[in-house]
Amino acid sequence: MSGDMSDATPIDADVLSVFRCPLTRSRLTQEGNDLVAEVGGLRYPINDGIPILLIDEAKLPQGIASLDEFKQKFADQIPE
Repeated sequence: MSGDMSDATPIDADVLSVFRCPLTRSRLTQEGNDLVAEVGGLRYPINDGIPILLIDEAKLPQGIASLDEFKQKFADQIPE
């Protein structure tokens, strides 16, 4: 997605404030049809208005080739 909010359904700010990245436990912000983690930039899709907060469904940030590489790069910011 382009990050364009025009085709995205905004998630209520109070609801969004409760959501966390399931891997880094960092806050999420909405960018278009994705929720983006503050730590690392994993992007979780929103399908038909429903956030899919599954690590295996997350899009990796640019320059990261695998989830293992992501975990190594951000190991100091991922809670055990």
